[in-house]
Amino acid sequence: MKKILLVVCMLSFAAGAQADFGRKMLKKDNVTAVQNAAKAATLSDEDMAKLSLQSVAEMDEQNPVVPEGDPLAKRFNDIVKGLESEDGLKLNFKLYNVSDVNAFATPDGSIRVMAGLMFIMTDDEVRCVIGHEIGHVKLQHAKKQYQKAYSVAAGKDAVAANTGTGGKVLTDSQLGKFIEDVLNAKFSRGDESASDEYGFNFMVKHGYDYHAMEGAFSKLAELSDDDGKKSLKASHPGAAERAKIAKERADAQDAKMKQARR
Repeated sequence: MKKILLVVCMLSFAAGAQADFGRKMLKKDNVTAVQNAAKAATLSDEDMAKLSLQSVAEMDEQNPVVPEGDPLAKRFNDIVKGLESEDGLKLNFKLYNVSDVNAFATPDGSIRVMAGLMFIMTDDEVRCVIGHEIGHVKLQHAKKQYQKAYSVAAGKDAVAANTGTGGKVLTDSQLGKFIEDVLNAKFSRGDESASDEYGFNFMVKHGYDYHAMEGAFSKLAELSDDDGKKSLKASHPGAAERAKIAKERADAQDAKMKQARR
C-alpha cells in the first residue's frame, strides 16, 4: 500500500548571516535569484489552480482509494451526497484507504478523507470535519499554505518553476517536497477558529446535526498518538477547548431556534 511519507521539515535563518549579507554588494546573479524567489512567493489564481490540481493528482496516485462497492465507500458517498459545490466552490471527494484519522482540502476544492476518520466518527461528525476543511479553502487559509510551500520549493530553482513543463507549475522533482511541506504545515490558531466557525455554520445551513461538532472534537481530544499515526489531534491542537466552544455555539443555536418557534 503506497502512501506519501509525511516528514516535518524545519527551516532556520541565521541573523548573523543576514547582517553579513547586508554589508556585501549584490552581484547581478544574486539580484536575479532574489527577484525570482520573490516571484515564487506569490501565485496567480491560474497558477494556484494548476498547482492545486497537480498536487492532488500526485496524492491520489500515491494513496489507495476505498473501492466502489465497499460498504465504507457507500457510507462515504451518502455523507457527501448533495455537496457537489459549496458557497460557490466546486467540490470533489475521495476516501483514502489509510488508517490515519485525518482529512485535508486543497485550494481547488478537492476534499480527501482518511478511512481512519470514518471508523471513529458518526456521519455528521465526518460532515463537521468536511465543513471545517471547506472553511480552510473558502477563507483562503489553504491558499496561504500553498504559497508558503511553493516559495520554498520554487525558490531553489525559480526559473524552472516559473517555466514548468506540460502546464505544470512545479517540476516533478520539486513536487514531492512541496507536498510534504503542505501536509505538515500548521494553520494558525486564528485560522483554525475561523474554520471551526465556518464548519459549524455549514452544519446549520445544510440542516445537519450541528451538535456533532462537539462530539467530533471530544473524540479527537481523547485520541492518543502513541501508535505513531498522524491524527487530527496532532494537526488540530486544543481539541478539548474547541469542543467546549462548539457546545456553546450549539446551545446558542438551540436557543435561537427555540425563540424563532415562539
